[in-house]
Amino acid sequence: MIVFVRALPGRLRAGVSAVGLWFAPARVQAEGVTPDYRFSLANERTFLAWIRTALALIGGGFAVDQFLPDLPRTVRVVLALALLAGGAMCAVRAVNYWVRCERAMRRNEDLPLSRFPTLLAVLVAAIAVVMVLIVLLGRAG
Repeated sequence: MIVFVRALPGRLRAGVSAVGLWFAPARVQAEGVTPDYRFSLANERTFLAWIRTALALIGGGFAVDQFLPDLPRTVRVVLALALLAGGAMCAVRAVNYWVRCERAMRRNEDLPLSRFPTLLAVLVAAIAVVMVLIVLLGRAG
């Protein structure tokens, strides 16, 4: 595995290495100095909040697919897949951001910035607008 990772181009190698940290908390813990436990616990609570959001999006995707049978199949599938994809992205983002924040705290660096909350908010808002239109058009018909 290490030979495979070394053979990858620079950015891709860094990405694979970062994913490896997701499954090796001892490697993260070995970096820098241990931050105040309150910060690490706050980081874990943030991680859990992102996981709850991911589960809610996944549940919403299943709900759209199962409980809105009167919608055209294409609309139902697109909405369900958008919610499911958002949930999957949220779960992956949760662990990635947890590791990045933990490493930054241990290295006494600034916390990492992310565009993901904006992306997620736009995705959820777009789905909400589509759902409002469906409700309004459904009541008018």
